[in-house]
Amino acid sequence: MKYLDEFRDPSLAKKLIATITAEASDKRSYRLMEFCGGHTHAIFRYGLHQVLPKNIELIHGPGCPVCVLPIARLDQAISYARQDDILFCSFGDMLRVPGSQQQSLLRAKSEGANIHIIASATDTLTIAEQHPEKKVLFFAIGFETTTPPTAHIIQQAAERNLNNLLVYNNHVLTPPAIRAILDTQETINVDALIGPAHVSTIIGTEPYNQLCKDFNRPIVITGFEPLDILQGILMLVRQLNDQRANVENQYSRAVYTEGNKKALTFMEEVFELRETFEWRGLGQIPHSALKIKPRYKKHDAEKQLKPTTTRAKENKACACGDVLRGIIKPNECKIYATVCTPDNPLGACMVSSEGACAAHYQYDQPNV
Repeated sequence: MKYLDEFRDPSLAKKLIATITAEASDKRSYRLMEFCGGHTHAIFRYGLHQVLPKNIELIHGPGCPVCVLPIARLDQAISYARQDDILFCSFGDMLRVPGSQQQSLLRAKSEGANIHIIASATDTLTIAEQHPEKKVLFFAIGFETTTPPTAHIIQQAAERNLNNLLVYNNHVLTPPAIRAILDTQETINVDALIGPAHVSTIIGTEPYNQLCKDFNRPIVITGFEPLDILQGILMLVRQLNDQRANVENQYSRAVYTEGNKKALTFMEEVFELRETFEWRGLGQIPHSALKIKPRYKKHDAEKQLKPTTTRAKENKACACGDVLRGIIKPNECKIYATVCTPDNPLGACMVSSEGACAAHYQYDQPNV
C-alpha cells in the first residue's frame, strides 16, 4: 500500500487545498465537470467537494458506461436473454439496471432466463466452447477502456470457429460525448473538464486537443487518488486564471500522448464508427459509438438475431438524464433517497458502481 499511500498523504492534501484556495480568485467562479464516474466516487469518498473554496463547483458528468446506455438497448438485451436458445453473459453491474415496464436482467434471470455473470470478457470464450448447442451472447458495454477486450474475444472466436459466440455491442466513445456536453453550454455552463483517466490510458491525450480549441475550455487528464484530483483541480484553476485552454496530463504515470497502440490496433481491426448512437440523457450523438465490422458479422448479434419491436419508455419520475448532463445534482431529483435508493433503484445512476446518485447516497447521505 506504500505506493497508494503516497497519493493519499493528508499533509500534502492540506498543502494542495491551501494552494488552490490561495490561487482561486474570489472574483469569479470555477465550474469544473468531472466526466468520469470514477472521479465522482473518489471525490465523495474522500470528501474533496467539502474542502474546496465555495467558488469551485464540481459538476458530475455522463462518464458512467452503465448509466449512459439508453433504455431501448437495455430492453433489447433483456429480450435476447429471455430466448430459450441463448446463454446470456453479462457483467454484474448491468443486472439490476431497470428497463421499461419494471424489467431487468436480474428479474429475467429469476424467471428462468439463462444468464451468466462473468468477471472477464474472455470468460465467454470458455463458455462458448463448453456449450456448442447454445448461442452464447456477450452483452458488451463501456467506453474505450473496455473495448479492446471485446475486440480480442471477437478475433479469438473467429480464429477458433466459435460461431456460436455473439456480441451485442454497445461500446461508446468519450470525445464525442464531451463535445455534446460542451455544445450545451447555455444550460450547463462548464468552465473546464477533469478528463477521464482510464479512457485516456487507451486513447492518449491527443483526441482532446481539438475539443480545447473548438470550445476554449481546458481539460486536465487526472488520476483517481485524492492528491491526483486536487492537483488536477489546481492545474485547471491556473489555466482558467491565465485564460488558457490546453490539454494537460496530470496522470502522466499511466497516460501517454499516443495512448496504448496495441489496444487501439485491436479496436481498429474489429470495430468501425456508427453513424449515430443514442445516449441516455444526451440523445443521439453522431459518430459516438462503435459497431462490429462486416468481416466479423458472424459474431454480431445485431446481424444474427432478430430485434424486438417493442417501444421502450423511461420512468417519468427518474431524472437520471438531467444528472448525466450536469443540469441537476442527484439530491435535486424528486425521488432521490426516498422512492429511489440502492435497494430499490429506479434509474441507472443509482445502480451503477460509477453512478453519481450511488456516490451521493453512499458517501453524502447524512442519514445512511
